[in-house]
Amino acid sequence: MQVTNVKVQKEEKENSRVKGYAVIELDGVLKINGIRIIEGNERMFAAMPNRKIADDKYVDYVYPVNKELRETIEEAIIEEYKKES
Repeated sequence: MQVTNVKVQKEEKENSRVKGYAVIELDGVLKINGIRIIEGNERMFAAMPNRKIADDKYVDYVYPVNKELRETIEEAIIEEYKKES
């Protein structure tokens, strides 16, 4: 699968690790909304959409099933985020 479109919306909240949100399109046929762009301790990364299930536990409801696709998605999002700076 290829990331065919990325849209980033930056969020400028003080003291927040969430730096924005992304919407991606895969192969021009599937859109995923609500991907958070997070400033981690070591690097910036993309966190897939999730929901709270119980007592501070969260589960992703959309996620790549292999490392290669996760890296492809994350690289496309971070690249677009940096272009918007």
